[in-house]
Formats: sequence, C-alpha cells, structure tokens
Amino acid sequence: MIFGTDVVAALVLRPVYAELDDRSMVQVVGRGHHYGDRRLPVTGILGTVLTAATAGVAIAWGTAATATLSVAALVLLLTWLALFARISAPINKTLTAAALSDEVPSDARALQARWESIIVLRAVLIGLAVLLLCVTLVLA
Repeated sequence: MIFGTDVVAALVLRPVYAELDDRSMVQVVGRGHHYGDRRLPVTGILGTVLTAATAGVAIAWGTAATATLSVAALVLLLTWLALFARISAPINKTLTAAALSDEVPSDARALQARWESIIVLRAVLIGLAVLLLCVTLVLA
C-alpha cells in the first residue's frame, strides 16, 4: 500500500502539483498529508513489524539466503522510515498546518520540492523491499 502511494506520488502527483498555483498546491498537498498521515501509519507499521518477523523466522529456521534477503528488506524499510521521519514528515506537518489554516507559506514550493526530491528514492527503497520479500517467499 505504501509502495503504491509513493509510486503514484512520484509518477502522477508531482506533475499535477507543478501545474497548480501555490494556494491550490498547499491545499491539495496539505490536505492529502492530513489524511494520509493519519490513515497510512498502521499499514507502514504493520509492514515493518511483519518484515522484522519474517527476518526473525528466516534467521531462526530459514536458509542463509532467506535470512539475508529478509534482513536486507528490513534494512530497506528502515532506511525508508528514516528518510520519511527526517525529511517528509516535517514537511507534511508544515503543509498540513498551512492548508488547515488556509495559509500559504512563503517557501511552499521549496518545501514541496524538498519533499519530492526523495519520493523516487522512497519508491525504489520500498519497491526493492517488496521484491526481496517476494524472493524470500519463493525460496522458503
């Protein structure tokens, strides 16, 4: 679910936001984060916990290959999480607050550009994690 969200943001939403005026962009992006940041954490947390469990099971009862692949997937998800927490989440909060108070920060475009600067990387990280978990499943 998070992978799909990041891919859509990278491929579809970035050019849409670029075509909007600043006020509309802040409203759409900020309100999107308002709902996404409340509804998606459960999915992300569950995915990370289950990936950690997969790694634990693979280490305890799997092969070296399944252990390596599942641990690598977990590292990719934790890297994604670190990027999100350090870069994306603070921007989400700023743009959400602006949208809900009907304000347009003077640096709105710069904030969005910074957020977008890592969205492709985020999509690749989580996509690779999903791929590694699929290979782990095939090898199990």
